[in-house]
Amino acid sequence: MSVPARASPSPLDVLNPIPVWKTEFKGYTRARFLQDLLAGVTVGIVALPLALAFGVTSGAGAAAGLITAIIAGLVASAFGGSRFQITGPTGAMTVVLLPVIAQYGLSQVFVIGLLAGCLLILASLLRLGRAVHLIPWPVITGFTNGIAVIIALQQLPAALGLHAPKGEGILLTSLAVLRTFLSAPQLAPLALTTATAAIMLAWPRVTTRVPGGIIALLTVTGLSLALHLGVPRIGVIPAGLPLPHLPTINFTSIPALFSAALAVAVLAGLESLLSAVVADGMTRGARHAPDRELFGQGLANIVAPLFGGIPATGAIARTAVGVRSGGQTRLTGIIHALFLLLVVLLLGRAAALIPLSVLAGILLVTALRMFETHAWQALRRSTRSDFFIMLATLSVTVAFDLILAIEVGLALAGVLFIQQMIRSLHLEKMDVTEDAPSDADLALLRDRVLAYRVEGPLFFGVAGRFLENLTANQEVDVVILRLRRVHHLDASGAHALEGIHQELQAHGVTLLLSGMQPQPLALLTRMTLLGALTTNRHHLFETTPQAIEHAWSHVQRRFQKVQA
Repeated sequence: MSVPARASPSPLDVLNPIPVWKTEFKGYTRARFLQDLLAGVTVGIVALPLALAFGVTSGAGAAAGLITAIIAGLVASAFGGSRFQITGPTGAMTVVLLPVIAQYGLSQVFVIGLLAGCLLILASLLRLGRAVHLIPWPVITGFTNGIAVIIALQQLPAALGLHAPKGEGILLTSLAVLRTFLSAPQLAPLALTTATAAIMLAWPRVTTRVPGGIIALLTVTGLSLALHLGVPRIGVIPAGLPLPHLPTINFTSIPALFSAALAVAVLAGLESLLSAVVADGMTRGARHAPDRELFGQGLANIVAPLFGGIPATGAIARTAVGVRSGGQTRLTGIIHALFLLLVVLLLGRAAALIPLSVLAGILLVTALRMFETHAWQALRRSTRSDFFIMLATLSVTVAFDLILAIEVGLALAGVLFIQQMIRSLHLEKMDVTEDAPSDADLALLRDRVLAYRVEGPLFFGVAGRFLENLTANQEVDVVILRLRRVHHLDASGAHALEGIHQELQAHGVTLLLSGMQPQPLALLTRMTLLGALTTNRHHLFETTPQAIEHAWSHVQRRFQKVQA
């Protein structure tokens, strides 16, 4: 009885989450629910000050940060591809949104979020989720550390009690803020920021059961109220969620907004998938589904703007908190969102009293913890090229923007990789007399036959050098190429072989090939070059001794013609 072939998964499978829910919650117990509940509340406590702070830092306001954490966190947890992912506003996204808001205005950010969500869903249907694994580690490290530097610099205005000057360059605006502060120092905001950061850094020595961020938030806010400090504060936050409404869309402006939406979509997809990979590494459960995760993030970024939320991504730090707190399923993320909703409903008015300098202190510590010191040290001890790629990506991230940084990092990694591959190609001259036929004249054979052992990939980066080396010596009758260790050949390498054959043939030199691997053989066959290169396979041999024996027959014939 034949077994029917299993149908390959359809790209549209990401649209139906029910099979995933059934698998994930099969055998779900009360004990697991209690673990999810505790983990969700813990993550909610951690996420509360971060949502407020990232909302303020992005320029959209604290309320937008909370709305994003609630709506995007709920939708992405329900429909995403990782059972551990926590979604909300993040530092990386605020880095992108700040210049976008400065250029297009806050109202257009909601349109950009909708467009980015659609792009993420399209990426999920095109199965682009696994592309994150193609990004080299030095690029990711430089990208992440650059974001940490930018987040820290973004907190200078709030930490010093000043308004951020208009401008897109974080370095220039930071210098302007420092000059303004030095001309008229305000010590109260700086003291609150310092106290907040100090409590967060010292609190883990007391206990890790209660997040230091919420302790610092409550303590320093209470202190500022008790001392009647006149420092900038968050302001009024609505005690509830607004009704959903479609943002005003000017369809003629969509082409101009597309590049910003693409940047948001790329960042949201990249950071979310990296966060899911981190969660996989911390657990032994089912691995995340990258395409479904892109779909969940896309749907979250479509729904959140309808309520006034900003673009969101998977948050690595909050996801890690959920895993460490014992989260079992996607209910952890859902409960975290519901907890934040409860806080908004009950304590929204109280949040208006929080000083902006307290949020700055929280994000300064977040940036410090986000900076991957261990990765920096590991890359510094690795190759110079890897460390250079990381530094270049970090520098472009801080000086320009995130998308350009990824492009530069990938380009540098590609160029350096090609250089390494070029250096990995070796041509080693062989002694043809070791495998000579018994009747061969060894001196004549050595004089008239050259054999090379080729090792390494033969591709576009090495084709020119390969051609130059092989055609440099033409005072022979036969050239043998042993290709046993050439496992990869591309079109440029095949073209180089064709050039070698034609150059040698023009000087009356015969080219023999031996030990060709399946991939190069198949490529040359598809390109219809194999017959010409090997004289209809008469000059293609399984082993090098066979090729040497055939080469001796050529030498004999030519020698006999000369003698005649």
